Amino acid sequence: MYLMYVDDSGDTGLISNGSPTRHYCLTGLVIHELRWADTMRELLSFRHWLKRKYKVYLDDELHASEMLSKPGHCPQSLARLRKHERAAILRHHADQLARLPDIRLINVCVDKASGKDQDSHSVFRRAWFALFQRFENTILHRNFPGSPNEHERGLVFPDGMDCARLKAHLDDMRVRNPLFVRQRDGSRVSIDEPIRLLIEDPVCRDSRHSYFIQAADCAAYLFKQFLEPNGYAQKHGIQAYFPKRLKHVLCTHACNADPLGVVRL
Repeated sequence: MYLMYVDDSGDTGLISNGSPTRHYCLTGLVIHELRWADTMRELLSFRHWLKRKYKVYLDDELHASEMLSKPGHCPQSLARLRKHERAAILRHHADQLARLPDIRLINVCVDKASGKDQDSHSVFRRAWFALFQRFENTILHRNFPGSPNEHERGLVFPDGMDCARLKAHLDDMRVRNPLFVRQRDGSRVSIDEPIRLLIEDPVCRDSRHSYFIQAADCAAYLFKQFLEPNGYAQKHGIQAYFPKRLKHVLCTHACNADPLGVVRL
């Protein structure tokens, strides 16, 4: 069984309706059940290291965007730190993820400037359909690290999102899932290939209580800053963390056309 912990960055609002962001990003952190306990121990060891070095409590949430942009929303052990120290924690968190040999990060972005979406629901739907499909495909082709079992399945853990809507989308994909497949001659044909390997409804988690969701949040934030860096990220090189520091744990099988495996919609 493969477990995928998901967080987003950016928003689903249209630019024409006042959204300040061009991209809506999803990052899914995938880990096999047999490697979950070892990986959890590594994440817990990292948090103990943060406690020793920065006095950040184990129960305090690492929320990347708030750490750099809204420190007043952070727990006190983080809010009292200087901004460069919180940025250093983000860098250390990324480096910790890169040291985890059994995880892979699936990354999907919707470019809201493309004009393909009529409303925020379309942005949300296209992003999640793509993430579900890439998770399914990578399990099917046995391209994740872990068990070689040909009968693996997947389970999705989003960060406190609209679980009723996610359930409806996944239910739809289990019944009817039209895909466009490129043929050898370059033409594209439509086939119906319902989702088969993702089981149960998405299980929403509160990121405050999950180191795996917090890890996905870190990766999603760095993914968004890679695509659309803010002033602080540009000044301090944070936009380079995603392609450089996370390179070895990116799921490049998610999109062979992109060197980093990014699914661009």
